[in-house]
Amino acid sequence: MSESRFPEFTLEMRKTHKILAPTMLPIHFDIIAPIFRSYGYDIEVLENYDSDVINEGLRNVHNDICYPAMLVIGQMIDALKSGKYDTDHTALMITQTGGGCRASNYIFLLRKALENCGLGHVPVISLNMTAFDKKSGFAFTVPMLIKLVFALTYGDMLMCLYNQCLPYEQNKGDSKKILDRWIEKLVGQMDGKGFVRVKKNYKAILRDFAAIPRTDVKKPRVGIVGEIYMKYSPLGNNRLEEFLVNEGAEPVVSGVADFMLYCFENISVDYKLYGNNRFARFPAKILSSYMIMRQKQMIKAIGKHGVFNAPTSFVELKNMSEGYIGKGTKMGEGWLLTAEMLELIHSGVNNIVCTQPFGCLPNHIIAKGMMKKIKEHHPDANIVAIDYDPSATKINQENRLKLMLANADGGRKVFNKTNSNKEKISV
Repeated sequence: MSESRFPEFTLEMRKTHKILAPTMLPIHFDIIAPIFRSYGYDIEVLENYDSDVINEGLRNVHNDICYPAMLVIGQMIDALKSGKYDTDHTALMITQTGGGCRASNYIFLLRKALENCGLGHVPVISLNMTAFDKKSGFAFTVPMLIKLVFALTYGDMLMCLYNQCLPYEQNKGDSKKILDRWIEKLVGQMDGKGFVRVKKNYKAILRDFAAIPRTDVKKPRVGIVGEIYMKYSPLGNNRLEEFLVNEGAEPVVSGVADFMLYCFENISVDYKLYGNNRFARFPAKILSSYMIMRQKQMIKAIGKHGVFNAPTSFVELKNMSEGYIGKGTKMGEGWLLTAEMLELIHSGVNNIVCTQPFGCLPNHIIAKGMMKKIKEHHPDANIVAIDYDPSATKINQENRLKLMLANADGGRKVFNKTNSNKEKISV
């Protein structure tokens, strides 16, 4: 079917249609979705997590396609079939990365799946930086982009502090209460100008998280890297962060701003290597500079406060991969994934979980393919690659994670304690 025969999301639909978006970033999306709604887009982030999502993905997507596509498409179709939404007044939103990653084809796979299910009349919005759907009724404005940059930075900060408090809280639920309170407050500020007062907000956020009663028990810190959907989405990685906390570890996850800056950096790399993206360089450079400024301001606030570990800036991060992998390696997460593993090690986080969809060629090259070289230079690195796929059982994934924790610094004590009353792990 030709592209023109697919239904378009028009300007008029902004008033009549609800837009469904797949889950990925639990903290960030709670701040971002209200921003879209304030500009007239009735967006709802889906929260259906049961096995029907995977089953719908398997029914409607070829099993050679990577796992994130199955989950995203399965989640959307499951929602449309639930009866909760009027499909004549519902649209779907999906991201497109561009380049050689199979994620660029998600939108076409989704449209084909919708037709097969008798839902071909549901329009799909492409959220991207390369204008794949030029006629779309959805558009970014400069004020919206500015708010989204602030939302990403606030989300990164909240995720960073939340992960450093949750494993140690004395009173269960304290960290979540502070997190929810600040999400609500920041969402309210986005309607005015309060969100731009970052120094005041950062101090208050740090003060509130630091006031949470915490134990001083030393726990192994475990970094999470990988394909972006599997890395962040609880649906994709079987609630990996929650699992690590329950097993007595502290999850360490880099911010989403790093991935956005990586995408902007690749535009410059394309021009340097191939002469491509000549006209995209200038706006990408402006957005990149603005995001880097915001990121540095957040990192400085955490470092100055002195209680929590501050993340590394993208400016430092992008140089971590020198001598390991070239900047021209940019399919999927490309050189960024390798750089993130090295940054974790340099930050004292030797235990790393690499989450990847089974059969994702870029991730096998930039993750599994780089593990040997990284370990040659850093023998203490404790890295495990976990494949996620419909055929991969959760128990096998968790067993591999538990074995990684058993080898972690201080992890054997935690591992033995948390599993003393459980059945022996089979390998």
